[in-house]
Amino acid sequence: MILGVTPARGGSKGVPRKNVRPCFGKPLLVWTIEAAKASKSLDRYLVSTEDQEIAEVAGRSGAEVLVRPEQLATDETTTLSVLQHVLALVPAETIVLLQATSPIRDSDLIDRCIQRFIETGADSLATGFICKYVEYGRGKGMRRQDVSGFFYDDGNVYVMKADLVRKGDRYGTRIEQMVTDREQNVEIDDEFDLWLAEQILKRRPRQCKGLHCDDGSHVLNQ
Repeated sequence: MILGVTPARGGSKGVPRKNVRPCFGKPLLVWTIEAAKASKSLDRYLVSTEDQEIAEVAGRSGAEVLVRPEQLATDETTTLSVLQHVLALVPAETIVLLQATSPIRDSDLIDRCIQRFIETGADSLATGFICKYVEYGRGKGMRRQDVSGFFYDDGNVYVMKADLVRKGDRYGTRIEQMVTDREQNVEIDDEFDLWLAEQILKRRPRQCKGLHCDDGSHVLNQ
């Protein structure tokens, strides 16, 4: 079984109550729930939370809710431990991590990631971008186009073998990369990120229904 999971705790610090904050007409978490529900490859999808309000928002949006213990919802809790908790209760061969902090996804992104994961026989796959940042003073005389860069995961989609996660390993030895466009790289850690995500969502007809967005505004053909 291919299981989709969104961890959503109530105690976010950078943006308080981040998972239920409005983002272009709906709670932030709902963008990810809707993307998961639209996937043709996920066999099951759930939201893991300790928070009652988040659970209610998720339930109203059609997501299955798995209540997690308070001790797995602290600032020190790792995503790996949350996934292990889920897998201890729900059997799966593949687990797909979909973080609520990444609300911008092409309608087929999740399915494309799962398809590549299966076709390549990967242990894990992550979406991201080629980062070409160089510490100031260290890249003397180098042009940006001459910097090879490195792949940086953007937090949007992760696909992993469940057996590895159970053993405490999110990566394995065969790691696959899915490079996505800059809009889908946006990850919400602070208020500016939230503002930026809303501006992008306003101009993305692919995430609107027909020619009208959820807020009732008209989308011009682009």
